[in-house]
Amino acid sequence: QVYLVQSGGGLVQPGGPLSLSCAASGLNFKIYTMTWYRQAPEKERELVANITQTGATNLPDSVKGRFTVSRDNVRNTLYLHINNVKPEDTAKYYCTTVHRGRTYWGRGTQVTVSS
Repeated sequence: QVYLVQSGGGLVQPGGPLSLSCAASGLNFKIYTMTWYRQAPEKERELVANITQTGATNLPDSVKGRFTVSRDNVRNTLYLHINNVKPEDTAKYYCTTVHRGRTYWGRGTQVTVSS
């Protein structure tokens, strides 16, 4: 069974940094592309970053320059680091991967940006 356990998030002031983690188990983590999504209230789910097994990253223009995705294949952990958080980053963030044809999701972690 694949598990994705998320941590991090919470309330953060605008302009600050924020890091999220996603610890994976039940799969050979290093060979899988891992993805971060977010969903704000009353908005569609949005892909914010993914990282392939080779470490290649893909981020939409809307977050490029502020978001960084990385992975630690020894700790089987995926990371998302956000610089200069903005109120529009307020959302629930999810990590996900596809393993043997099935999509697995973390439970999500809430990020609220407010002063």
